[in-house]
Amino acid sequence: MPYISGRRGDCNTFVAQPESGSRAVYRSPPRPAADVRHSGQAPLGAGSGIARVTRFDPTALEYLVRAARITDIDRLVALGGEALRAPGAADIAGPLDAADLLRQLVNLPQATVLVAEARRELAGGAVLVLRPSVRAGGYVGTVDLLVVDPRHDADRITEALIEEALRSARNKGCVVVEAAQPVDPSERARWERLGFRGTGPRVERPVVAERGSARRI
Repeated sequence: MPYISGRRGDCNTFVAQPESGSRAVYRSPPRPAADVRHSGQAPLGAGSGIARVTRFDPTALEYLVRAARITDIDRLVALGGEALRAPGAADIAGPLDAADLLRQLVNLPQATVLVAEARRELAGGAVLVLRPSVRAGGYVGTVDLLVVDPRHDADRITEALIEEALRSARNKGCVVVEAAQPVDPSERARWERLGFRGTGPRVERPVVAERGSARRI
C-alpha cells in the first residue's frame, strides 16, 4: 500500500464535526510573519505594502477530511495512479475498473472511502473495506488504499485519514483495523505512532466497537 513520505508538521490540532461522522477538519496554527517568504519586487512595507507569497507551505494549510462523493472518484484515481498500478493490481483491474469499483464502494456500508482536501484541491484519499472474521470475533477493517499528493504533508494527511478511518471502523462495529506492512522504516514508524503493531506481513490496531453499531453494516 504505497504512499509518499513527507515532513511532519510541528503542531496539529483536530476539530471533529458533531456526530455526522463524515467531516473532520485538521488545522495547523498560523506561522509567524517572519517565516513567510516574499518576492524581491518590493520590500515589505514599501510602496503599497502588499507582499507576494512565493513559497507553497503545506504546513499552513487547513485539511478537510470527509466521505468521498461520486464526483471525487476521478480525481482520487488520478492521484492514486501508481498505487492502483502496483504489482499484482494491474493484473486484476486497470484505472477504469478501479474507478468503477470505487464508485460502488462509495455507496456500500461495508466500505468507507475518504478524501482529504485543501482549498478544494484533493490532497489525499483512503479506502477502508470491512469483512467478517471468525478469528477476530467480529468485523475487520482493511486499509486497502492510502494515497497522498506529494505536494502536501504526508504525515499530517496520513494521520488525518487513518484517524477518520478508525472512527468509521469503530462506528461500524469493527474490532481490528489492519493494513499492509510498510517496507520503509520511516513509514513503519508513522504507523506505529498511530497505534499499529506489526503482525507478519500486516500491521494492525484493535479498536473498541460502539455498542449496537454492528447493526449499521
